[in-house]
Amino acid sequence: MAMNFEQSRQSMVESQLRPWEVLDGRVLEVLGRVRREDFVAAAHRQLAFADLCLPLGHGEVMMKPVVEGRVLQALDLLPGDHVLEIGTGSGFLTACLAGLSAQVTSVDIHADFTASAGLRLHAAGIGNATLRTGEAVSEWQPSGLFDALVVTGAVFAVPPRWLAWLKPGGRMVVVRGQSPVQHATLLTHEGGGRYREEILFETDLPYLTHAEPPPRFVF
Repeated sequence: MAMNFEQSRQSMVESQLRPWEVLDGRVLEVLGRVRREDFVAAAHRQLAFADLCLPLGHGEVMMKPVVEGRVLQALDLLPGDHVLEIGTGSGFLTACLAGLSAQVTSVDIHADFTASAGLRLHAAGIGNATLRTGEAVSEWQPSGLFDALVVTGAVFAVPPRWLAWLKPGGRMVVVRGQSPVQHATLLTHEGGGRYREEILFETDLPYLTHAEPPPRFVF
């Protein structure tokens, strides 16, 4: 029997997102509209709406729907916002960010991710997302500042250079810390180099390349 993706998408919203306190109407609308099944590997299409991290390749994963929902809600995006996404992955979160903001710039270290996500976004009719290939932890540099920044993989510690990419009032959501207990954290630029920090929830994601914990030496 063929899977009813529309029914599964709405069930995801009602049985996963709402119970996990994703209640922002705009976030629920975009997650209920963007075709998540079109952004997963063909082998995992039947699992597109499961409460699972789905493998993407290169040791990276697509976040669970509930994590994506909480991240989008915490960013509190406005229609005129310019957003930077570090870690394009499948392009699904890129599509959701584009539906909630004016412009998204998304950077990924893996050229095949950038290429395949670009095809998916084009097929979905999304024209306000610009994809870049680069290593954002220590090398790639954007040309401007952003209202919001989201990181789709974990970091052991937030690179200070990322904080400098936020406008005053800008928000960053990043998963940081030591696996297996990492914390999704909201950082808000209050101006004057001051950042307010709020821990949102616990999770566990693979680290971005070059953002892993330092090696531990045992004697």
